[in-house]
Amino acid sequence: MMVAIAADHAGYALKQELIPSLRSLGYEVEDLGTHGPEPVDYPDVAEHLARAVLSGAVERGVLICGSGVGASVAANKLPGIRAGLCHDTYSAHQGVEHDDMNVLVLGARVIGIELARELVRAFLEARFTHEERHERRLAKITTLEREGRLHAT
Repeated sequence: MMVAIAADHAGYALKQELIPSLRSLGYEVEDLGTHGPEPVDYPDVAEHLARAVLSGAVERGVLICGSGVGASVAANKLPGIRAGLCHDTYSAHQGVEHDDMNVLVLGARVIGIELARELVRAFLEARFTHEERHERRLAKITTLEREGRLHAT
C-alpha cells in the first residue's frame, strides 16, 4: 500500500520518526513535507496530502500538526476526504471500518511516538466493512458534501 505522510513544522519531528516505522512494516511512503522545522501553514500541508489521496496517487494519508485539530478541519474541506483525528487505537481502526476514513490525523504535541506508531498501524491495517448501514451513512456524507444538506427545508 502506498501511504502519504505530511506535517507542518509542529509535526515535522514526529513525521520523521514515523517514516522508517512505516517502511519497516512494508508500506511504500510518499513524504509530502514539510522537510524542515521552519514554520509552514497547516492548511497548505493538509491540501497537498488530501489531493494525493483524492488523485489515487496514494491509498491513504497520515497528516500531522501540533494538536491535529487544524489539519483535520482543513483536510475535511475537500470533498471525498474523510480525515479523523485519533488519540486511541479503537478510533483509528473503527474510523476505517465504519466510516471509510482515508486520512489519519495526529497531534504531535498531544501524543508520543509509540502511541503514534500504534495508531498508524491500526489505521493502515483496518479495512472498510462495506456493511449496508455504513454504505448508507457514507452516501449521506456524500450528499452533504455535494448539496450542503440532507433533506429539503
